[in-house]
Order: sequence, then C-alpha cells, then structure tokens
Amino acid sequence: MPDSSLLRALAQSLLAGEPSVEHLAAGCGRTLGRPWRWLRPLAKRYLDQFGRGIRPRQRDVVQFLKNDSGFKRAQSKYFSQLSVSNWLSEPQPMQPVAAGKTWDVPAIETVGDLANWLGLDTGELRWFADLKALGCKTNRPRLGHYHYRILAKKDGGIRLLEVPKPRLKDLQQQILAWILAKIPSHSAVHGFVKKRSIKTFAAPHVGRRVVLRMDVGDFFPTFIGARIQSLFRTLGYPEPVADLLGGICTNATPREVWSEISFATDSTRLSNARRQYSRPHLPQGAPTSPALANLGCYRLDCRLAALAKSAGATYTRYADDLAFSGDKEFEKRAERFGLHVASILREEGFAVRHRKTRIMRQGVRQHLAGLVTNERLNVQRSVFDRLKATLTNCARWGPESQNRERHPQFRMHLEGRVAFVEMINSTRGKRLRTIFKRIQWPG
Repeated sequence: MPDSSLLRALAQSLLAGEPSVEHLAAGCGRTLGRPWRWLRPLAKRYLDQFGRGIRPRQRDVVQFLKNDSGFKRAQSKYFSQLSVSNWLSEPQPMQPVAAGKTWDVPAIETVGDLANWLGLDTGELRWFADLKALGCKTNRPRLGHYHYRILAKKDGGIRLLEVPKPRLKDLQQQILAWILAKIPSHSAVHGFVKKRSIKTFAAPHVGRRVVLRMDVGDFFPTFIGARIQSLFRTLGYPEPVADLLGGICTNATPREVWSEISFATDSTRLSNARRQYSRPHLPQGAPTSPALANLGCYRLDCRLAALAKSAGATYTRYADDLAFSGDKEFEKRAERFGLHVASILREEGFAVRHRKTRIMRQGVRQHLAGLVTNERLNVQRSVFDRLKATLTNCARWGPESQNRERHPQFRMHLEGRVAFVEMINSTRGKRLRTIFKRIQWPG
C-alpha cells in the first residue's frame, strides 16, 4: 500500500496543476524531486477520468491513485526511491470547467480569502457554514441561522419555509450577486431569471395542439449539500472553499421544528419530511436557493430540451413546473413522451408528482402556472372575476372591508395583483386599474 503522505502530496499536485498532461507531470515531478517517466502516462489517465467533469475532491484523487495499476507498478518497482521532496506551499488555483472560463466570478482560493471576501473571521465563517450540521442538533433556537414556518400543501403534503436570519441572509445575497448571478442559465429556464417571468414561461406554448404539464416533487430539498458543494467546485473553487460556500447556502433543519406543526398530517409524510430536511439541503426561503437550483438543473434542462427537440416539441421550466407543447405529431406521442421525461427526472435524482401531470389538448382549457394558453396568453377568468369583485367592494365599502387576510400592505398587495394582470392582458388590466383608482385609501 502506498504511503499516505505520498498519495496526499501527489493528489495535491494533480488538483493544483493546469489541466494538461505536461503541466501535471511536471508538477508531480517537482513533488517527488524527479521527473519520473511514468508520471506523464499517470497524468493522462488522471485527465481521462477527471478532466471533463467537475473538479474532484482530494479523497477521490487519492482513491484514483490507489486503484491505478500504473502507479502501483511504479510504486512497487521504485519503492525505496519514492518520497515527498516538496509539498505545495501555494493554494490551489481556480479551475472552472471549460465553459466557465468566461464567467466573471471572484477568484477565491483559500479559506482565509473567503473569510475576507465575506467580511468575517475564519471562526465566524465556519459557524455560518456549519459543515458538521451542529445547528441541527442543538435545542437552542437562538443559536440557529433560520426562522421556520410549516405550511400544508393542497395535496396533503408538507412545505417548510426556511428564512435565513439577517446576517446569514446578507452573506447569501453577496454570493448571489457576485457569483451565482454571473453564470448564465439554460435558455429553457424562466423562473428567478432576470428578464424572464411566468409570462415568458407560458408564452411559447400558446396556440399549440397539445400541452403537457409535469411537476417535480420536493424541488428544493432534493438538492443536498454535497450536490451544492460539487456545483461550486464546477465553478472552479478549490474543495475547502467550495465546501464552505455550499455550507452557507444549505441548511439541516433541527428536529424540534416539527413539534410546532399546527395542522393534521399523515404520520408517514411527516416522518419522511423530517428525514429529508434533516440532511443539508437548499432551504426554500434563502435568496441563493432559486439560482443554485437552476444551475443544479442545467444537465436536466439540456436533456429535456434535446428530448423535446427530437419529438418536435417546445420545452420550458419555471422552478418545479415543466411544460412541453407541440402540434399534430407530438399530440400522438404525448403519453409516451411523458414517460421518457419521468425516466430522465428519476435518473437526475428528482421525483415526479404524477397526480399533477396533465395532457391538455385544444378541446380543454390549457393552462400553465395559472395562465391560460389556448388562443392567447391570459389570466384565468375566475382569477380576474375575483380580483375585480374585491376591487369593486373596496371602492364601495372601503379597503378594510376586503382585507380578510390582514395584509400589512394591502394597497401594495392589490396593486401588485393589478400590475400582474396588466402584464398578461393589457385590456383587462386597464379595466382593473380604473376600478383601483376609485378606491379611497385611509391617510
């Protein structure tokens, strides 16, 4: 068995080197104090295994060396001559994937650099990242980084909102603004992307013969901490930095949170939720979660877009809502196509909520994310009628008579709903705006 220090030193050299056979072989030669001839083939095998994917963890490189037959032969033949002559003193450089070399993300190569960039000391950095999930094990909520709210889904499931406290939220917003926002999303993604919206999500499916709608279950908690850390390594960050960035953007939910549930639910679902949320995951409520989920779905979006293209269909995604549409040929194969989509989702680690799958032909109302797409993009008639009635009653009897849910900013709430209708259908929106202007607001 090779000496562990030798394995670590070689792994460090391979991770720190530029991704070329010559550079990696030279770096390993400096580590061993001699340019052994077998280092060049070793570097080539390393690139064959790791050169096209994400930046590997050090333990994965060590395991590669342990299993490499060429290294085993060299170690056996030159056992007495192999030793570490030089440990790398410089930090690992940024090494993004090939597509990421044009991304304008900050170069952060050490834990100290990350702490300085975030305006923390290293102790505070590790506390916020909480890589050992100590916050999940404490029974003192004041030491936690999140506020929690448990909601019931219409289908009987459970949704957990995890809202970061101010200091952690500031760190996440910095990561979002200076790292995640610099990375382009897939063209099919319309949720939480600048200059895209629910309107651009639904618009490509207007007037199609058939629309297929599918839904991903437990979208945000599906992205576990290891997956997010892997994503930051893909952006080029060395393992220690990527792990801490991933820790800041994920959360493991304390078990006592579930004792505060205020509605009846199935015990099996509650048990599954406790288990799922107890591991580090993307918290729904953190500013970084939507962007990280979109980036984490990039390969899924590529596969589904290619599948749709092969079937003559159009694909868009808004968070966990998937939409496909097409004409006569796609209509014939929509059911089978949905099975292929479900298979790809499972392969990529996602669950499909089959009860929410809909195949909508022209003879029925085709709707996506609350918007009707049959002949033109429109809000649902029932939504429009309810909002119109609310505005009319506000104008007649005063806004307080209609604020049954006690919105603290009821005027802004209603104005936002009117603006949404204006964005989708300017004619209907204009009618609502006229009524809104007649409301007498107090003060």
